Amino acid sequence: MNAERAFANQLIVGLVSVSDRAAQGVYVDQGLPGLEQWLARALRTPFQSHRRLIADDRPTIEQTLIELVDVIGCDLVLTTGGTGPARRDVTPEATLAVATRVMPGFGEQMRRISLEFVATAILSRQVGVLRETENHAALILNLPGQPKAIAETLEGLKTLAGEVKVHGIFSAVPYCIDLINGPYVETHDAVVKAFRPKSALR
Repeated sequence: MNAERAFANQLIVGLVSVSDRAAQGVYVDQGLPGLEQWLARALRTPFQSHRRLIADDRPTIEQTLIELVDVIGCDLVLTTGGTGPARRDVTPEATLAVATRVMPGFGEQMRRISLEFVATAILSRQVGVLRETENHAALILNLPGQPKAIAETLEGLKTLAGEVKVHGIFSAVPYCIDLINGPYVETHDAVVKAFRPKSALR
């Protein structure tokens, strides 16, 4: 059953951490709390989150993404983990398998940001996609596995004076959600400024 919005513009977010060892309890997952803490810091819009900690298993990832979009009714799904070249890293394949359209700019910008820090960013295979049903649509984004890298990817890079050097991917997320008929999402500009054309501002 679809989740109910407590407020008209409440954002419904699915958070998915993909990790064999964390799912088995070998170590404490940091991805889900990292994502939730960042959203709480960045969003002015109220949100509700639906968390899933799962193994690096393609059918499980696909089923989880479908559940979050089609059953829960998430407007946005953020995944963390499983995007490298190792054989067990299958998050991008699972994400593409449930997608109706690919949004390549998100993956391109994520690698652009990460390359400012590590040369191995070129090994990342993160993707951004839309999943659309007859009455609903959601944006699904694959993010890095570490909380620090998650924040860098979402926020982008700033100079010491606070000026934006490289835009974070979340700058484009609110307007994308507008375009797929989701809620009107507002952010705290000091964390990440949402960009919309003037005609789309409220």
